[in-house]
Amino acid sequence: MTGRDNELWQQSWRDQNTDFHQEVVNQHLVRFWSGLGLAAGERVFVPLCGKSLDMLWLAQQGHAVIGVELSPLAAHAFFHENGMQATQRRLGAFTLWEHGRIAILCGDFFQLKAGDLGEIGAVFDRAALTALPDDLRAAYLKHLRGIVPATCRILLLTAEEPEAWETADQPFAVAEEITTLYADAYEIRLDHVESIFEADPDPEIREQVRIEHKVYLLTPKAL
Repeated sequence: MTGRDNELWQQSWRDQNTDFHQEVVNQHLVRFWSGLGLAAGERVFVPLCGKSLDMLWLAQQGHAVIGVELSPLAAHAFFHENGMQATQRRLGAFTLWEHGRIAILCGDFFQLKAGDLGEIGAVFDRAALTALPDDLRAAYLKHLRGIVPATCRILLLTAEEPEAWETADQPFAVAEEITTLYADAYEIRLDHVESIFEADPDPEIREQVRIEHKVYLLTPKAL
């Protein structure tokens, strides 16, 4: 998050307005994670992690996991709800919460430095990109690329509204925005699309909208 959105995000956790949180491990992660070819023991970065159970699953695969999360309430909830007694210490601009293979850096993503994360083998982005306002996504990716190794692979899960001209029976394709953001530096492979109807996120709009849940594997191009 960035300064203009930080208070809104913090308030969401104070108000327990966390409908975005999934109560189970993301099944697309379970199904497609092996496509990255990551060795057990390699470190995984989870941006804007909240209290995601996906971090537990990644740790169970043998990975060290480090997330970044703005809200201390989310960090506390993750460890408390999963029966973990986390240690806490200051690390630069962040508070580091840690237990076993899992660590959460509590603070602003945009203040992260490469040294805060250690050596990262892959990034798991479950809607962190699409949770941000459109005009911040390029800045998010630029900062992400600056703090992880150039060889770092990304498993990117998105929730996309189809373009107005698209119909449900048209062939699915890589979204134009994903191409614009990632194609210069990454080979983009669209592994899966699930098109479903969901309630519009705007409570004033009482109708179902079509959302395409996509799974992308992003592999850095040769330097």
